[in-house]
Amino acid sequence: MGVPLRGGGASASGRRDVGIRSERAVPPTRLVSMPEPKIASFPAIRGALKFYQIASVITGVMLLLLVTEMVLKYTPIRLELFLGGSGGFLWFADVVEGAEGLESTGDGVNLSLGILIVHGWFYVVYLFACFRVWSLMRWPFLRFIMLALGGVVPFLSFFMELRVSRDIRKYLASREAKDASAGSETPTTASSTEGSR
Repeated sequence: MGVPLRGGGASASGRRDVGIRSERAVPPTRLVSMPEPKIASFPAIRGALKFYQIASVITGVMLLLLVTEMVLKYTPIRLELFLGGSGGFLWFADVVEGAEGLESTGDGVNLSLGILIVHGWFYVVYLFACFRVWSLMRWPFLRFIMLALGGVVPFLSFFMELRVSRDIRKYLASREAKDASAGSETPTTASSTEGSR
């Protein structure tokens, strides 16, 4: 029965045991905090937040339209939305199984395909808005991933927009109040030291 000996000695079977952990103290893991945004960047943060809010709502709406379009096309319903053509101003055309997969029977402008393309391009704009807010606020990378998921998980962009807006406004207000109180204390301290001279 090989009982490991301290220090990597030989066991009763004659084999040398390796890999025995030493009893050295392991340093505690340090959490690295991100530096806080500078007061001078607050106007840029407010502008980035407004852009993010607009992009978030548009992306969320386009994502819901895209999900609706996919449900209509890829479930047994098998319909696509068209603008103009033989069916009138706005109408649904059947989708049938063709030689190359699903094919639409409609003529006119395929709005279902348009929704897909617009959401794809606007998601890029949304990612830029997320990156801008994330980089100005100096948040951890995981927060950027959560923001980016808002454009691909239905309804998440609406919840993220509310939370991010609340968090940023609260942070900016607390930092400005802290800066204002620190600014008002500094002249008082300076005048009291001058009066004692």
